[in-house]
Amino acid sequence: MNMIAEPTRLEGRRRALRVTMLGIRGFPDVQGGAEKHVEKLSCALTALGCEVDAIVRGGYVPKTQKRWRGIRFTRLWAPRISGVEAFVHTLIGVLRVAVDRPDILHIHAIGPAVFTPLARALGLRVIVTHHVLNYENEKWSSLARSVLRFGEWAGMTFANGRIAVSEDLATQMVRSYRVPVNAIPNGIDKPRVVDSTGTLQAFGLTPGRYALSVARIDEQKRQLDLIAAYARLKAPPWRLALVGGADYSTGYANAVAEAVRETSGVVMLGHQSGDALAELYSHAGIFVLASSHEGQPIAVLEAASYGLALILSDIPAHRELALPDARLIALGDVAALAQQFETFFAAPAPQRMAADERDRLLARHDWLNIAQRTLAVYFDALSSDGRAAVPAARIRELS
Repeated sequence: MNMIAEPTRLEGRRRALRVTMLGIRGFPDVQGGAEKHVEKLSCALTALGCEVDAIVRGGYVPKTQKRWRGIRFTRLWAPRISGVEAFVHTLIGVLRVAVDRPDILHIHAIGPAVFTPLARALGLRVIVTHHVLNYENEKWSSLARSVLRFGEWAGMTFANGRIAVSEDLATQMVRSYRVPVNAIPNGIDKPRVVDSTGTLQAFGLTPGRYALSVARIDEQKRQLDLIAAYARLKAPPWRLALVGGADYSTGYANAVAEAVRETSGVVMLGHQSGDALAELYSHAGIFVLASSHEGQPIAVLEAASYGLALILSDIPAHRELALPDARLIALGDVAALAQQFETFFAAPAPQRMAADERDRLLARHDWLNIAQRTLAVYFDALSSDGRAAVPAARIRELS
């Protein structure tokens, strides 16, 4: 579909397209890839003329914040209990949306997608975005993984339209459920390179002399691998900076905190955003992410937009990005990570991605284009039942 045509279709409507986002904690400056995705997508959709309402959880957005950059917030209660918070909030959210009756309910992530059948039964037009195979995360119990798999099935089977944030993930969903899935990537903003160093000074970091990792503290992100690799080095001249916090107090989060205390040169900065995060990207020597699985990591895209050299785990999501000169390391290979640290730390100057490569990256992951492609999915859902079969040739190709 021609993406340039979508704003015209929107302008031709008698009223603005009303879209409700559901399945996230909140924004702005709330930790999480889905949260960042919804924040930026909502802003771009608003710029294109949509009326966007984000249903957010009470503990993450102040009571006084009713709107942000033209986006309306509907703040609903949710219990701060791992595995329960998203479930309860989404159920309440779907019931609220059934009263508000927007044109599109856009559910994000496969946990919240459990309620897609309910939303459809209530007469709502539903789009589901699949961000990551959450049930592969080591932290979940067998029951939780079963619920997440059910959410994936429910979202892919009953939604009027489906989006996956990577080609690999979209292909897996087509193979598994024989339904059309649109591959629409995550986006990134133009990097804000800043000269200030106040955040660096606060954490004892020297410009160009630290390896940066940005991710929530979680088994999936494998910060313990990074710390173990760094600990193998003898008197490393750089520091290892871990940006991100834990969603809840967990055994893994406690283990990471203990490993940091025992490893000289590693510093935990907690969740950072805005100018502080821009400063950390601007002055980092390299970026590293050792995740066991991802959908399409926004932090990696952001780091690449700043031209940082990359050390990444060798997983499909990182390979698909095809970032030039990224060093891919076998998952869990601490020795190889240590070797890469040693090589980069010994270089006379930090390596940087070529400017033309960064420009191509920014063009591929432009939020306005992503919003236009998402609008196309909305309009298709409004004009059909969303259950069109995948073309037979495509099924044969993927089988």
